[in-house]
Amino acid sequence: MRLNDKLKAVVEAAESRKALDVVALDLANLSIVADHFVICSGGSTLQVQAIADAIMAEAGPARMEGYREARWICLDLGDVVAHVFHREVREYFDLERLWGDASRVDLVAQAAL
Repeated sequence: MRLNDKLKAVVEAAESRKALDVVALDLANLSIVADHFVICSGGSTLQVQAIADAIMAEAGPARMEGYREARWICLDLGDVVAHVFHREVREYFDLERLWGDASRVDLVAQAAL
């Protein structure tokens, strides 16, 4: 799976489970951890788990942390890391601010690829 395909699969899977405020950050020039972070949230623990399940079903196997508690599930897919938050936890950690030097990926353009 090409990187753009993986990023697109993660975003589409999250959106298919009605994830809130899906954001993709380009970290390629900022970090060796991953090329992209996808950050999204759900309104309940069940929705957070459903989003994580959909991402793994669409984008492939991932190393995963936090599934049981479903407050912040981190899915490491190699070049793409997906962060699926419960809404309040996302606001508290504010990864978008923490990685403020990263540019946002235009998800509309990615969907067209």
